[in-house]
Amino acid sequence: MPANDDLFRPDLEPGQWVAHPDRADWGPGQVQSAIGHRVTVMFEHAGKVLVDARHVTLRPTDGPNDTGGTRRPR
Repeated sequence: MPANDDLFRPDLEPGQWVAHPDRADWGPGQVQSAIGHRVTVMFEHAGKVLVDARHVTLRPTDGPNDTGGTRRPR
C-alpha cells in the first residue's frame, strides 16, 4: 500500500484557488481533488484539467479574481 504522502497533497485542498504558472490564459482555477501527484482543477477559461503535480507547481491565489501573478504594493 502506498505511503500517505503518495495519496494526498496536504498543500492543495478541494475548494482552494490556484493558478497554472505557464498558462495564465486559463485564468484562475479551483481545486476539485488532489490525490498523490494528480490534481484536478476547474479553470475559468480551460474547464476541468488534470494536472500532474510532479511537473507543474500550481500557485495558490486569493480567489477567482487573483491570477497568482506578482502583486504590486498599494
